Amino acid sequence: MGDVTQSSETAMHGVLRELPRFAFFTGKGGVGKTSLACAAAVALADAGARVLLVSTDPASNVGQVFGVSIGNVVTPIPGVPRLDAIEIDPEQAAEQYRQRVLAPVTGLLPQAEFDAIVESLSGSCTTEVAAFDEFTTFLADEAHTADYDHVIFDTAPTGHTIRLLQLPGSWTDFLVDGKGDPSCLGPMAGLDKQRDMYARAVRILADPAMTRLVLVARAHESSLREVERTHHELADIGMTGAHLVVNGILPPEAGDEPLAVAVRAREAAALRGIPEAIAALPQHRLALRTGAMVGAEALRELLGEPARVRANRGDSAGVITAEGVLLEPGLGPLVDEIERDGRGLVMCMGKGGVGKTTVAAALAVALAERGHRVHLTTTDPAAHLTETVHGEVAGLTVSRIDPEEATRLYRERVMATKGAKLDDDGRAALAEDLLSPCTDEVAVFQQFSKVVAESRDRFVIVDTAPTGHTLLLLDATGSYHREIARNMPAGMHFSTPMMRLQDPEQTKMIIVTLAETTPVLEAEQLQADLVRAGIHPWAWVVNNSIAAAAPRSEFLRRRAAAELPHIARVREIASRVAMLPLLADDPVGPERLAALAAPSRAAAPRSAAAALS
Repeated sequence: MGDVTQSSETAMHGVLRELPRFAFFTGKGGVGKTSLACAAAVALADAGARVLLVSTDPASNVGQVFGVSIGNVVTPIPGVPRLDAIEIDPEQAAEQYRQRVLAPVTGLLPQAEFDAIVESLSGSCTTEVAAFDEFTTFLADEAHTADYDHVIFDTAPTGHTIRLLQLPGSWTDFLVDGKGDPSCLGPMAGLDKQRDMYARAVRILADPAMTRLVLVARAHESSLREVERTHHELADIGMTGAHLVVNGILPPEAGDEPLAVAVRAREAAALRGIPEAIAALPQHRLALRTGAMVGAEALRELLGEPARVRANRGDSAGVITAEGVLLEPGLGPLVDEIERDGRGLVMCMGKGGVGKTTVAAALAVALAERGHRVHLTTTDPAAHLTETVHGEVAGLTVSRIDPEEATRLYRERVMATKGAKLDDDGRAALAEDLLSPCTDEVAVFQQFSKVVAESRDRFVIVDTAPTGHTLLLLDATGSYHREIARNMPAGMHFSTPMMRLQDPEQTKMIIVTLAETTPVLEAEQLQADLVRAGIHPWAWVVNNSIAAAAPRSEFLRRRAAAELPHIARVREIASRVAMLPLLADDPVGPERLAALAAPSRAAAPRSAAAALS
């Protein structure tokens, strides 16, 4: 077990030592999974192995790390011989999947039946099934991976990944025990033919000689708890032999100013309190770097040179790399505007690990303390709302949309209504149909729709799941809207959850990001996806900004200077921007959350140079 000065080379070589053929890098969003997975792939390729890097994140940024367009096709990485990569794009995978399912029946069925199959393939269930189908192809189909010595999976944030890794077993059990829900008939048409491959995927995932799970965390209590939960849930499906990587530990080079001292103390406390279940795992620690991990050379340096050496290299006069204006930190101006409506829906969206939960909780606490009724909820399976609020606030209700609980209630409701009209054989068949993993998506959507409806008479603040998972939920919302519109008599008024989301008078979408290359690029893509769905983001929040904290040490000033171009880019593309600085103490509890959203002050914006002077 290393200390905070352990070199990246030593730590990552420990992760890669005697690496099995398959490796999964997973953990809470924003912990550095993609950088480490990419760096591991480069190191293996440089050592002479043939490597395939597969991203299963719907909001993948592997292409951005290497500076090359990848997408849903195996692509050689320039400058890294023997390394190929692919990003499993759910939408592209879904379209290819639809074509495979429809091809055998095109021109052979009556048009009405063919149209019914097309419709059954249009929802988010098909998108998930298609991505899962492609994932298992790279895991279990030798025809696709025979040319590679190693297959490295850069996964989506934790909740989405657990769902993906559980699916081979879920679909295998369903195909063996069930006959298929009619609502999943289209998706199931392609699945049933490949049950042997799914069974092989289950065996590979459960064999430590074939698969290594690399759990990536930051030295934060919540991140380590998340890794512990992931370890337990994946152990339940047989995935053992995990390694723990604690990434981004603040090094001594960050100095001894109050911010650095507080962060370092917080990290040390978190490391002393590593949960027992994961403390026994092989553990590796990596120090924080001053620059972005973009490009093959930067990835090589990540693994090949200790942070202490690199931090002291270079021209210290180049600390301030951009001019501009930093906004006065705080969410107060946003809360002022939200409050004027008296009610409505606010959704905090973005890449995993950017602080959506904190921002959502701060907005909810601020509105409740101003005397409003507020419902704070989350669609993120890995969220920790109650731990963040950490106390009672008058007028504030806190809940979560638990996929397992939502699915249980949905199954019970269907059995009590539709099932009540069936005989024993029919009820048994219906119960089998409801075991389909597709049922989960329908159940979560229905719970989400109820939350949206509550915003007619109060404030509802939604902390969403990481980007890709949320886009799938919005896809389900859009599918429901299209179904209602198609079946509604001409001229009849109706309202759907999607219509509320598209109405800026009823819904305010807030994109949360960090002042870093990948989070800003992914947030831009999220905004573009939302606009295509007719939803226009209302504001952006730049969270955990070192520049906004006005650091003094050279190390932190370099980190701060690297943020300025990204902050400038956000201000170019967002109609409203709020900034939150990196804080010495975690914003947990009503008092600290309320401080993030204190009433706006009439202070003039600070110049970037002044903030870093």
